[in-house]
Amino acid sequence: MKKAFLLTALLLMVTAAQSQRIHAYVAAGATVSQVEGDELKGFKKWGGTAGVGAMVRLTENGKWKMSVEADFAQRGFRNNTRNPYDINLTLNYIDIPITFHFHDNKGGLEVGAGLLYGRLVRQPHGELDHPSTFIPDSTDMSFLKNDFAALLDLRFTVWRGLQLNLRFQYSIIPIKKDWKFSEYENESQIQNDNPNVWYNNCRNISISARLIYEFGTGDDNGIVGKRSKKRR
Repeated sequence: MKKAFLLTALLLMVTAAQSQRIHAYVAAGATVSQVEGDELKGFKKWGGTAGVGAMVRLTENGKWKMSVEADFAQRGFRNNTRNPYDINLTLNYIDIPITFHFHDNKGGLEVGAGLLYGRLVRQPHGELDHPSTFIPDSTDMSFLKNDFAALLDLRFTVWRGLQLNLRFQYSIIPIKKDWKFSEYENESQIQNDNPNVWYNNCRNISISARLIYEFGTGDDNGIVGKRSKKRR
């Protein structure tokens, strides 16, 4: 998988270098995430993200664009209280997002939406501890290796090729199916060993904040300027 990631990154950069319509960029930042279905609430799991991408101008004026990326991203679980249980697990992914963008040439704001394929490169590592009355099944903590997600993307130009990026993504399909939970609500259930039992499907939800530097954007401005002079 590491070889596939490096190959994808290399192809993106080479392709971008061969066309004025395509610009390569690098991105790095932080993620905050939670897992829907873990019986916990709140974005408490922090991680890092970094990668490379290529931005393709679909129209001559640059209002409509498409981007493809190869990213490393961390998602997972975190809760540091025993209500209902303690957990701190990290999921490491290689993500390939494809996003369509609308760029406001006057304000520098860029809004996008797309789909993401994530490949789990390491099963969760960390800690899980629970009280005797609330029991998440930890006998099999393996997760599905494929994560398909929908994403929303917002970018704002800070200076020339430097952009601030916010991204929200939500898994379309479960990353873990039928995770078993048990809970003893009263003394009678404990004595009779008859807890409430239910099963959840789990999905990733994450928000990332990144800085993006897009190469060659200054050259585009020069091209536009030259064309406008010729028309005059």
